[in-house]
Amino acid sequence: MTETASSAAATPRSQERGQLSLGTAAARNLATTTKTPPQMRSISPRWLLRMLPWVETTAGSYRVNRRLTYQLGDGRLTFSNTGDQVRVLPPELREIPSLRELDDETVLTALADRFTQHHYAPGENITTAGLPADELVLLAHGKVSTRTPGPYGDEVSRDALADGDHLGEHVLSGSRDTWPVTATALTPCTVLTLSRGALDELTGRSEPLRTHLEQVRNRTPPAHNKHGEAAVRLAAGHEGESELPGTFVDYDLAPREYELSVAQTILRVHTRVDDLYSEPMNQLDQQLRLTVEELREQQEADLVNNREFGLLHNADLRQRIQTTGGPPTPGDLDELLSRRRKSEFFLAHPRTIAAFGRECNRRGLYPETVDVRGTQVTSWRGVPLLPCDKIPISESNTSSVLVMRTGAEHQGVVGLHQTGIPDEYAPGLNVRFMGIDTKAVTSYLVSAYYSAAVLTPDALGVLENVEIGR
Repeated sequence: MTETASSAAATPRSQERGQLSLGTAAARNLATTTKTPPQMRSISPRWLLRMLPWVETTAGSYRVNRRLTYQLGDGRLTFSNTGDQVRVLPPELREIPSLRELDDETVLTALADRFTQHHYAPGENITTAGLPADELVLLAHGKVSTRTPGPYGDEVSRDALADGDHLGEHVLSGSRDTWPVTATALTPCTVLTLSRGALDELTGRSEPLRTHLEQVRNRTPPAHNKHGEAAVRLAAGHEGESELPGTFVDYDLAPREYELSVAQTILRVHTRVDDLYSEPMNQLDQQLRLTVEELREQQEADLVNNREFGLLHNADLRQRIQTTGGPPTPGDLDELLSRRRKSEFFLAHPRTIAAFGRECNRRGLYPETVDVRGTQVTSWRGVPLLPCDKIPISESNTSSVLVMRTGAEHQGVVGLHQTGIPDEYAPGLNVRFMGIDTKAVTSYLVSAYYSAAVLTPDALGVLENVEIGR
């Protein structure tokens, strides 16, 4: 019994099954595996990096000279809250044109303390055109539509306002006594109001505020064009030998300078790995390739979101608009296009593009596709709608849509980099050998240098608070 059992155990299973040829499991021992280079999911199309024209930035900085522009105080206000009680931050009141040059913190605090909080449901009017305007209204939260009386008896839609906007600045300047627009809440709104009575009471007690408002009401603003730029005096349509006006084009005395930002990491590769396991694929090359891909992803994320030079944070406030409802509609994109010349492309999160497609389907519209560098993409009015997953989506399921004109020759948006740097691996990116430590690990410093600049305010526009939920 023991001898029989031993013989059976020595018999290969393939013979027991009557196998007639070599199995694949055994054959793999003699075969060379066909393999791919390392793959990674985080690589995106990076349309922004591909579409931006890149400007050589020597000495690491780029100055944008502009014509002198008078600041008109068109900023947005910031609020704080404790529970459900909302308060405007006193220094933020300077974003209102009439208070821009008021530097007395005590007066600003006293003004902020006199605002009262109100809530409006969707459909309720906050102001009504033609009725007496006796309060300054700050929109702390929510979205509001504004309308004016039309020439044919109906009302004409104007703008949509959102968090940080305000109405009724003329209560401070004394420029008019009635509301120019009807403002209606589109969503639940929280507003702060300063009544004319509260303002008069504080003005009577505060000499600095009374003096400041009197100066505002009596001041003649400097001559400027519709863009706020210092006027250039010209003569047109004259006859004979009229004396021509003298003029000059004044420049901004404090132009903005953009410095190149950097994204860096230290790549470590053990010498044993590089020496013994670099066939058929070089281990160092593959490690560098994947590291550079991640740096480029970070570069695009910074160009969108960086608070210093990112496009979402550097769009001019007059170029930021709100959706007329919630989702992005064809009308919203038309409004974006109407505010600039030569719009070259939209940039939106893929989910935002899907939401726009649903709105088009609801209206029976079918946007065309256009070819962009060999890829068919959705377009609107012939302007490509390019996806970018770096544009954030808020917790409330809202996002933004950017549209831009690019190139220095068009006074548009440009990318900034510097080429020819030491140990350059790719334009604006270098790899520097840092040495080998006592554990035989080789280190390489991988750096990418970049930034972006908006040459004129109308080169970039943003559609904000875009709802993308189904």
